[in-house]
Amino acid sequence: MSSTAALLNQRARGSVKLSLKAGGIDQLREAGAAKVRLPPGATHAYLINTAGGLAGGDQFSYEIIVEERAALTVTSQSAERVYRTLGPAAKIESAIYLGANARLNWLPHETILFDGASLERHISVDMADNSRFLGLETTIFGREASGETINSIYFREKWNIKYGGKLIHSDVVKLAGSLPHSKATLGDNRVVATIILIDQNASIDLERLREKIGINGGVSAWNGKLVARLLAKDGMILKKAIVSALSVLASPIELPKTWAL
Repeated sequence: MSSTAALLNQRARGSVKLSLKAGGIDQLREAGAAKVRLPPGATHAYLINTAGGLAGGDQFSYEIIVEERAALTVTSQSAERVYRTLGPAAKIESAIYLGANARLNWLPHETILFDGASLERHISVDMADNSRFLGLETTIFGREASGETINSIYFREKWNIKYGGKLIHSDVVKLAGSLPHSKATLGDNRVVATIILIDQNASIDLERLREKIGINGGVSAWNGKLVARLLAKDGMILKKAIVSALSVLASPIELPKTWAL
């Protein structure tokens, strides 16, 4: 057995399938180190990684189905951590399906990548007509407060969103080696977030959202789609900007308690 194969045999695995109907849970299945908690009568689901973080070769998958006229907010218990790899990348795959007139807020906490970490993250969303999706992913490249420096890293994030069977958004970000610090990339920042809203009225709160984000990023909206990019030197600075943005976009649904500052 090769060293890579031996390493993969020791890695953490986890999967969650959660299907929600307008009247409550339809299906809930957990496997490995991935768990989900949805209190009775609540519309907030909390994803939990009992492995305590991700290392090279770990694989986690989440399948979230929000059926017709149902509404759900999915978040995580806390920040995810990705540690140094000895070879293969850690992988997180999230597959989301929305029925007609369904609503989903996908709001996991930040992912922290340490020096030498390797992560591939894929988010796919398949939406029926008149459904609404609000998605967020935040990545921190080393913790500034701890004096951590990123010398080498691998990070690949891919979004694919379909609406009514048609691909309406595809986005891939890839970083390999040292972090880019040009003015057109990260500059002197180490925290980056992407917010995506798919809704027929996505542009209504555009100016208000720009005020909330301020100097931390920019936002555009067109054809029922809104995309915001946020950057900051520190995770807490960006988190405050994100919470302000979500207070506009997630309304009237209350943010999960784990998002309280």
